[in-house]
Amino acid sequence: MMQSKGSNSKVSNKVFRTRISSLLISMFAIFASFYVAGRLWQDAQNRVYLIKELDRVTGLGQSAISVDDTLKIIACREQHKTLSALEMDLAIARQEGFTSKRSSDTSGAVSNRKPLVVIGVLTRFGRKNNRDALRKAWMGSGETLKKMEKEKGVVSRFVIGRSADLGDSLDRSIDDENRQTNDFIILDQVEAPGELPKKVKMFFALAADKWDADFYAKVNDDVYVNIDALGATLSSHLDKPRVYIGCMKSGQVFSEPSHKWYEPDWWKFGDKKSYFRHASGEMYVISGALAKFISINRSLLRTYAHDDVSAGSWFIGLNVKHVDEGKFCCSSWSTGAICSGV
Repeated sequence: MMQSKGSNSKVSNKVFRTRISSLLISMFAIFASFYVAGRLWQDAQNRVYLIKELDRVTGLGQSAISVDDTLKIIACREQHKTLSALEMDLAIARQEGFTSKRSSDTSGAVSNRKPLVVIGVLTRFGRKNNRDALRKAWMGSGETLKKMEKEKGVVSRFVIGRSADLGDSLDRSIDDENRQTNDFIILDQVEAPGELPKKVKMFFALAADKWDADFYAKVNDDVYVNIDALGATLSSHLDKPRVYIGCMKSGQVFSEPSHKWYEPDWWKFGDKKSYFRHASGEMYVISGALAKFISINRSLLRTYAHDDVSAGSWFIGLNVKHVDEGKFCCSSWSTGAICSGV
C-alpha cells in the first residue's frame, strides 16, 4: 500500500507539472500572438500611410510602388516641368519672331532680331583717319550703320578709353566725334598701349551686358572686314555654344626685356618658348556664352602682356571649341577671306 501511494503521488506530480508547462506555453503563445498581431497591425498602418503618401506624391491611385520607381517618377516629373517651361519660353520666343535659324526676307537681309555679332573695333587717340576709312569701307555711319544692324544683325562700334588727363583735348575730340557718329563704346579706363588686354576684357564684358548677341568680335582699327563672309561663317557655328574662332597660333614667348613683344610672365608658359593656343589679335570671335563668362568674371580674369594671349588664357580649362579658321588670317586677302590688314 505504501508503494502504491508513492506511485500515485509521483504520477500526480507529473500531471501537475505537465499542466503548468502547458499553461505557460499557452500564455506565451497568447502573448506572442498579441505581439505579432500588434506588429502586423502597426506594419499595416505604416503601409497604409506610405501608400497614401505615395499616392499623394505620384498621383498613381491606389496601387503601391517601390521606392526606386517613386524616385524615377519624381525625376520624370521634374524633367517634364523643365520641358514644359522650355516649351513655354519657345512659344513666347516664336511669338516675338524668333526662329531656329535667322529669318531672311526675299533679298537675303536678316530680320531685325537678336544681333548675330557685336564687333568692337579697338582704336586709339589720333586715329580718326583710320576710323573714317573703316566707316567708308565696311562699317558705315548714320543710317548705313543702323541699316547693317537691322538687316544683317551686325553691330559695330569703335572702342576707346579715356585720357590720363581726364577731360583734356583728347577726350573732348572723341566726345565730339561720337556726337556726330554715335558709334563709340567709351570705356572708363585709361587709354594706353599697356592697358590693351584690359581694354579687350572690358569691351567683351560691357558688350555682353548691353547686347544679347550670338557672337562678339574683336578687331583692330587697321583691319577691313568682309561683313557678308563674316556673317556666313558665323552662321555655320550657331550650333556651338562655346566657340572661339580665329587664326589660331602658338607664338614664341620672348623673355628679353628689350624685345618688342617681351612677356614678363614668360616663365609660366610650359617650355618657356611658346604660348598656348590662341587666336591672332588682329581679329577673332567668341560666342555669347564666353562673352558672358568674361562679363561675370571680369574682376578675376588676369591679363598678360598681349591682348590675344590674355583672351586665349581665359578659356583654358573651359569646355571651349577652338576653331582655327584661315579666313580670319588678316595678313593676306584670299577668296572668301573675312578680314584684311592694311
